[in-house]
Amino acid sequence: MSHRNAPLTVEGKRRLCLRVDRGRPKAHVAAEAGISRQCLHKWHTRWKANGEAGLHERSSRPHRSPRRTPAEIEARIERIRRDRKIGPALIAHELRREDGTHISAAGVHKVLVRLGISRLRDLDPPTGEQLRQGDPATTMHGPNRWRRYERARPGELVHIDVKKLGHIRDGGGWRAHGRDSAQSRAARSGPRVGYDYVHVAVDDHSRLAYVEVINKTDGGEDQHACTGFLRRAHSWFAGHGVRMERIMTDNAWSYRRSRMFAATCTELRIAQRFTKPRCPWTNGKAERFNRTLAQEWAYATVFDSSAERVASLPTWLHGYNFHRPHTALGGHPPAHRVNNLCQRDS
Repeated sequence: MSHRNAPLTVEGKRRLCLRVDRGRPKAHVAAEAGISRQCLHKWHTRWKANGEAGLHERSSRPHRSPRRTPAEIEARIERIRRDRKIGPALIAHELRREDGTHISAAGVHKVLVRLGISRLRDLDPPTGEQLRQGDPATTMHGPNRWRRYERARPGELVHIDVKKLGHIRDGGGWRAHGRDSAQSRAARSGPRVGYDYVHVAVDDHSRLAYVEVINKTDGGEDQHACTGFLRRAHSWFAGHGVRMERIMTDNAWSYRRSRMFAATCTELRIAQRFTKPRCPWTNGKAERFNRTLAQEWAYATVFDSSAERVASLPTWLHGYNFHRPHTALGGHPPAHRVNNLCQRDS
């Protein structure tokens, strides 16, 4: 099939070749058609060799690509991407960790583009199956309008937020049994099962994170739950050598209006900072951590119950803090920036 800017179709090329066969000079025929003599010579050579079949457009792909990523490595990249839904930098790290395969994050990204899975939104989180086929050629990236910032030392600013996750019915929800299952119909028309409230605290400088899941029966996201989480987070960070100096939260009532929460901040000598209204990106490090939490833990696999999901959180969080490389930290885990915690980790 001819490309959109092709000056002639296959039939047009055939007519020009017939003119040359009748004795017309190639230069004259090319000038009349508005093409170069070299182009007409190429078509006429193919016409003599293969007839009309030689006038069809050919792929510009080279016959050999000796530097292309081997097929077995591409298959491993695809498997890791679909199973764990992680980005190019982490995939490159996993390949090095597994058997010492060295490939850059840019090389992994090229493979993902070639496979059509370079965008996580095109993959179903639990299964890794293709939801839609992305077209990298049509993806437009505007100018970088974000201004990144980072505090100078651990504990200078800790981002706090709450993420709600739908409670999983015992035996598994629709993600385990499908959208046409009884569990799926019960989720739409039956009694609601509520939410798990995931409280997160992320250090701005090191990205060290502390996470708790609090049920509605234990307060969910009310002032008692938020205050208790703050106390436990303060103790946890202190145990890792981080003194919480300031916290940043959104403008939820439990943070901004609660006297209990404010009194606890005063007692712990923690200054409060709030995001600008309707500007969640002000607390961007917590929001981005929530996305990582959802992709790599909450929806990375199919759980049979909320209790099973909660039980898997400490293992994932330990890997995040002590082993998972962070692109904003030069490929090091968050603990690398906190008194060499990686050396103390077992």
